[in-house]
Amino acid sequence: MYRSIGDSEKPAAVAADAGYKTPAIAQYLIENEIRPALPYTRPRTKEGYLKKNDFVYDEHYDYYLCPGGQELKYSTTTKEGYRQYLSNPVQCKECTFLSQCTQSKNLQKLIQRHVWEEYLEEAEHLRHTNENKIIYARRKETIEGVFTDAKEKHGMRWTTLRGLKKLSMQAMLTFVAMNLKKMANWTWVNPTMA
Repeated sequence: MYRSIGDSEKPAAVAADAGYKTPAIAQYLIENEIRPALPYTRPRTKEGYLKKNDFVYDEHYDYYLCPGGQELKYSTTTKEGYRQYLSNPVQCKECTFLSQCTQSKNLQKLIQRHVWEEYLEEAEHLRHTNENKIIYARRKETIEGVFTDAKEKHGMRWTTLRGLKKLSMQAMLTFVAMNLKKMANWTWVNPTMA
């Protein structure tokens, strides 16, 4: 499914930080046969509550099964592309997991699944492969150093400028300066002692 490096002009893999681990990005990369190397992201669930992965998704019947054995049926799809699955509040009222499951006043559990969720699941599956571990480790050696230099040595941590145009200009000038510095280091010849 994924190409090896050097097969064409487009990249074989893309390594990105957790901020870019979205359904749309995962879908784009996988559909274009570019291997996503995305990091682990912690579930954003309150401490002491059941996480989304505690509910089992049945792809064939399109429902979630809760730890209490109830099926959360498909309800609607939001304009952002999230399919919503709802529990039956009558069944939830008697459930032993209710205090760990939801704080909703109507005693109903809601789980959202993006229409491209399977692409995120594939990216998560690939995260455990040795190839992805190597690709993601290279990210630290390459781009992270550039970002660190820009922030620590070239004033990119804060700005006094306002507006996208001015900020873009500052960023471009900063990266031009960093590239000139890199080129100077490549062409530098150590002087010989006379």
